[in-house]
Amino acid sequence: MTAIKSAMSRQAAERFLKFVDASTDPFHATYTAVQALEKAGFKKLHENASWNGQLQAGSKYYFTRNQSSVIAFTLGAKYNGSGGISLIGAHTDSPNLRVKPVSNKTAQAYLQVKCETYGGGIWHSWFDRDLSISGRVIVSEKGSTSKFVSRLVKLDKPILRIPSLAIHLDRDFNPETHLIPVLGLVNEQLNATTDKEAMKSKSLYDSHPVDKHHPALLEAVAKELDVEVSQIQDFELSLYDTQKAAIGGINDEFILSARQDNLMSCFASIEALIEASDRLENDDRVRCVCLFDHEEVGSASTAGADGSLLPDLIHRLTSELSKANQSKSSFEEVAARSFIISADMAHAVHPNYAEKHDDLLRPKLNGGPVIKTNVKQRYATTSITSFLLGRIAEKVNVPLQHFSVRNDIPCGSTIAPMLASKSGIQTVDIGLPQLSMHSIREMSGSEDPQHLIDLFRSFFEHYGQLQSEITVD
Repeated sequence: MTAIKSAMSRQAAERFLKFVDASTDPFHATYTAVQALEKAGFKKLHENASWNGQLQAGSKYYFTRNQSSVIAFTLGAKYNGSGGISLIGAHTDSPNLRVKPVSNKTAQAYLQVKCETYGGGIWHSWFDRDLSISGRVIVSEKGSTSKFVSRLVKLDKPILRIPSLAIHLDRDFNPETHLIPVLGLVNEQLNATTDKEAMKSKSLYDSHPVDKHHPALLEAVAKELDVEVSQIQDFELSLYDTQKAAIGGINDEFILSARQDNLMSCFASIEALIEASDRLENDDRVRCVCLFDHEEVGSASTAGADGSLLPDLIHRLTSELSKANQSKSSFEEVAARSFIISADMAHAVHPNYAEKHDDLLRPKLNGGPVIKTNVKQRYATTSITSFLLGRIAEKVNVPLQHFSVRNDIPCGSTIAPMLASKSGIQTVDIGLPQLSMHSIREMSGSEDPQHLIDLFRSFFEHYGQLQSEITVD
């Protein structure tokens, strides 16, 4: 690797550290992506308003749904509504613990916060970590009973912990009864200055959050938002590890952080779209990034990949920009000219469990993106889409690796099969290799973020020309 390339890789890894530290839940991940898009000149669109007259060839846009998913796209200067879409799909959510609707539990003089497991986390990795909370809070405007706003909150201070049991007493745990974080001690709650009745005085409901959650927790959230507890109406809060992301290894070859699955793909796709957005003059396509929510729990939601986000986008683009030559099959024609890269992290070979991989398919950290294939359609890769991705990688000298699960091990899946089957768009499944997937602290290669950014940028800039080089029908 050249000195320049090495410096670029280091800088990309360090930018990812900042991205993942700021993105402690899907709402904050979306917000962090939006900040980068707006800084790069992307214009915000609203789903509840007409886009008629707002879309212009050669321009760049984004919109969000549920504050937890975002679609960003650029229109080539020669785009007329009939060109295809070069799309990268990823997801903003990661396995974690989420505060239950009624969370106030007291046991053995401890204040505890009941949580629900989200996704398939390695839950034992959450024990003995310094945890805090972040997410979305619905608050009433001060002095009003009819105006409300959704605000993001993130507490930097460790306020929760799940203490493990001494090994002499037990080695097993129950995720319902033993995975309950400790907030504090009961006597501290009793000494709190907040009066529960005063906290409820401005509530619009018979059941105020103070009846469902510890006042001390609500006070901490209110203080961070600079509002009164009585203004808090509801919230969606996730737990996260307060330990910062880091570059590690004897030669700084690793990235160590939470939520690499799948914020790494979110980060790289947004960076690539922004980098490629200044070169639209000869493009007749849409370059698009879709960051969906709820992949870890099946994607069946308004903000998930199994929802209407992608079809809605294609319908609006074809209806708003191809009025002069629009046909009844405009959607299908655009889909047939399009291509999806589904980007989700891949399993690197583990030095202590190498037998879990096929002996010929063992992706390595810093070895480049991994093409994932499964003939049972758990991944959407075909020979055509794999070949085209290889051509895209050749343009920028990005190394590629391959993965297919062993026949005696079940295969996971991604958003790719549902996107491909619902839209009819050719799709390839890829991802950077990592270890400790779904742990509270994951591990990947520090050279790989730049590999992924380069691959995605090449995809946006070259796919339109490359697709014409292969004949399928």
